[in-house]
Amino acid sequence: MIYIIKKIKYFLQSIIFYSFLFIGRIVGLKIGRKLFAFLFSIVGPHLKSKKIIKENLNIFFNNTSRRDENTIINDMWKNYGMTFVEYMFLNFFQKNNSHIDIEGEENLFITTLNEKPVIFVSGHFANYELMSMEITKKNISLATIYRPLNNIFLNPFMEYLRKKYVCKNQIKKGIKGVRKVIEYVKKKHSIALMIDQRVSEGEKLNFFGKPAFTTTLPAQLSTKYNLDIIPVFIKRDEKNIFKIEFQKRINPKNFKSKLELTKELNRVLEKMVARNPNQWIWTHNRWK
Repeated sequence: MIYIIKKIKYFLQSIIFYSFLFIGRIVGLKIGRKLFAFLFSIVGPHLKSKKIIKENLNIFFNNTSRRDENTIINDMWKNYGMTFVEYMFLNFFQKNNSHIDIEGEENLFITTLNEKPVIFVSGHFANYELMSMEITKKNISLATIYRPLNNIFLNPFMEYLRKKYVCKNQIKKGIKGVRKVIEYVKKKHSIALMIDQRVSEGEKLNFFGKPAFTTTLPAQLSTKYNLDIIPVFIKRDEKNIFKIEFQKRINPKNFKSKLELTKELNRVLEKMVARNPNQWIWTHNRWK
């Protein structure tokens, strides 16, 4: 019975989702961004995730300078709304570069010249899909790790969009996924993954001063195959230009252990969140 109720819930959610995407496509990107930024900023703060958001921000504020909480929450929901409608225009982003400002591109050139894979790590900032898209535009062989949506009516569509416009090599998170990652590395494909979400397996390490289960996969791959790690940061500005920053390479040989390397990646991610808290997903229960 519970399973049936859940399927009905997912089905109704998918109807709303597809209806909104249809509206976004009809009104266009410019108006759609404004419309859904407004709608998400009105509806979002009343969803059940508001408790998690508050708890997460309290942890954040305990370890950084205090900022206006309501502004962060409002901006986060606006970014959610804009990112939502942008999924219907991924073909535009794929064919154009006017919306992108890249910094640290020399790191990508090194990757291309050496023909040696690297590991790209980042978090869910701004429109995070554009990071992998821009990497593939630079003719870098890439495979990305993703977590399938729980909603069985939405996930196939999202997988279709990602494979067609973002990166054709999509790897489902999990044990089978790790095997696929190794296969791609051996075929000289770079790997991109998000390191800002809670994992069921991993090390419990401090993140903004509070222990949180943290993925060790980047450190394991980097150490075993001697691959550099490139942190990638993205930020949306007021004109909806996305600044993508390919940061300085991290060499695994500079760390005594996988654990020390994983701690360093957490510190890198903390700096990213501190730089752009208004566009990070505070709705995720990172410290559960």
